[in-house]
Amino acid sequence: MQEEYDVQGLADAIRSQREKLGLSASEVARQAGVAKGTITRLELGQISNPRMDNLRAIADVLDIPLTELLAESSLLRDSDLPALAPYLRTKFKDMPEGALKEIDDHFKEVAKRHGIHLNNGPAPGEDE
Repeated sequence: MQEEYDVQGLADAIRSQREKLGLSASEVARQAGVAKGTITRLELGQISNPRMDNLRAIADVLDIPLTELLAESSLLRDSDLPALAPYLRTKFKDMPEGALKEIDDHFKEVAKRHGIHLNNGPAPGEDE
């Protein structure tokens, strides 16, 4: 990972979730298959180029989506996120199209009411 990221955001997200689960840094390291120093250094913001495989393993142990860790650290940009419809289709594969449209319409209505301008993402069928 070569781009700038919020080291403190990543550190805080890892530490906060680890403490919430009542796990020691040693236990997270053991379960994730990484060195204890990796956890400690991540939590202290001392790793400038975290390895994705380590972050994935740590996120799994901490029972949080990898995307949440990436978002907390600004490693995942807004433009990297899918629009609502492709996200829902991927996350909830059995969701009927009618339900998807209903959710999407409601979301657009709420966003408009709150003055949020949406990037509509890909046209229907382009997200598969």
